[in-house]
Amino acid sequence: MLQSKLTKPCFHIGAKADVTELMALRGSLSKSLGVKITSNAFFVRAMALAAKQHPLVTGRLDGDNIRIADAVNVGFAVHSPQGLVVPVIKDADKKTLAQIAGEDKHLTEKARNNKLTLADMEGETIALSNLGAYGIEYFFGIVPPPASVILAAGNVIRTVVPYDGGAVVRKLTSLTLAVDGMVINELYAAKFLKFVTEQLQNPQQLV
Repeated sequence: MLQSKLTKPCFHIGAKADVTELMALRGSLSKSLGVKITSNAFFVRAMALAAKQHPLVTGRLDGDNIRIADAVNVGFAVHSPQGLVVPVIKDADKKTLAQIAGEDKHLTEKARNNKLTLADMEGETIALSNLGAYGIEYFFGIVPPPASVILAAGNVIRTVVPYDGGAVVRKLTSLTLAVDGMVINELYAAKFLKFVTEQLQNPQQLV
């Protein structure tokens, strides 16, 4: 991570996603799909679909060239007894929300029981860090060495927003994207983040 910080000239962009429908949908989906659907599963699914549409986010420098990864493998940060570890959901773009949720649960349990294998942590091509459960509103991640972007997700905040001439309370979350500027420019990163945000705001598309 230190090497990444020293060698990757990163920039950061941010957006807010209205996840009111997403949060309301989790309970019924968990029952119908037979697996607990967390917000993390939605984030992984949205990122995977966005990376499929914007493949350069899985790219990395190879000499003077940019090599795009063969697979969309989403690494997600987990706090474990031995510190921060990053298990990887491989081929996430080819998996359903239920499959991602199941792998998320399985890998998180392995991490917290110090049972992750090297294979569980290999192959990351895009990264997610979610500190919403810790009450953090927003933060800026450090792009891990194998990747060129990391999405940081914050806490879901009940927020008063204007609506139809009045005001309503909605549930918003802050998303910040750290990007290696040698691989991806600002416009491309903005399109990727916009796609992620739109998917989260229309959660039925992610099921």
